[in-house]
Amino acid sequence: MEQLAALPTHVFSGELFRATRKSADLDPLRPSTRAGRWMPSGGSPVLYTSLEAAGAQAEITFHWSNLTPWPSHPAMLHRLATATDRTIKLILADLEGLGVDPVAYSSIRYGRTQQIGAALAHLGYDGLQAPSARWPCDNLIIFTSNLSPTHPLEVKESWEIDWQAWGRSVGMI
Repeated sequence: MEQLAALPTHVFSGELFRATRKSADLDPLRPSTRAGRWMPSGGSPVLYTSLEAAGAQAEITFHWSNLTPWPSHPAMLHRLATATDRTIKLILADLEGLGVDPVAYSSIRYGRTQQIGAALAHLGYDGLQAPSARWPCDNLIIFTSNLSPTHPLEVKESWEIDWQAWGRSVGMI
């Protein structure tokens, strides 16, 4: 934890993207409390976003294409906006120095990254900018419990996407 606390922070302000299933009752700003790459199940709520639309589409395509059968319903892509005050930015070399195996980073073995995310949330950081494991861009993981009320998350635009067609067009499926 001391190694994380010593890292410099930066401010983020801008647009983000998030892909979700299409559902009238699904709030695209609702954070996850289920296990994911950067937080163990039951940990601090996190909102997984990408700095690029393709990064968000790659995430949903990866996860849904690993289900049997594949979901047949469409997905939604949301353009969001927010700002953070205390975000840590990690590159692959930083992650390796924190004990993340760079070869296994794209796998779904999340143990070490979950420990890092939980520690960052505990230390009061509001965001983590880290490389996407699915697309050549960065993701922004928002620790929503630590996000300042002066920086609300906003949905700017949402549209339906055909995740299967997109995945085929970029060679993911």
